[in-house]
Amino acid sequence: MKLDIDDKKAIVEILAARYFAQQNWKWISLKRDVDRIYKSFDELVDQYNAYPYMSRDWYVENSASKNIHLCNKWDELKEFVDFLKAYSEDFDFLVSNNDRKMFCITTSDGEITDTQKRAITEARNMRCNVFVFKANVPEELDFELLQVGGGY
Repeated sequence: MKLDIDDKKAIVEILAARYFAQQNWKWISLKRDVDRIYKSFDELVDQYNAYPYMSRDWYVENSASKNIHLCNKWDELKEFVDFLKAYSEDFDFLVSNNDRKMFCITTSDGEITDTQKRAITEARNMRCNVFVFKANVPEELDFELLQVGGGY
């Protein structure tokens, strides 16, 4: 069966996620979960507005959603959310290794677009590492369809 570009992209993303898990890295898919980060940010803003006697940093540090945004301080979270609003579509994953944030682009052909190159530059300006996870995916996959008896 011939694989199309979306099939290959999905396979590379699965491989990358497996790799992150094996390394015991925290990670989230920006393709699937960026809205969860935005929602978490909005909830923290609402909590602070409702109870401003606690510091914003306290809310970020003690939030139940900390595993989603991977931030410890308010300024860090605000800068991060602003960055994601501009560049989240250019990355596939947010990864954390020992409290160091990294962005990951997945590819099966090694190609990086011009918009991704600009996003990489901006991520590096924020002191975030960026890496490309490249996996060689064949053009075609073999399969077999086996029939199990039981019908007419």
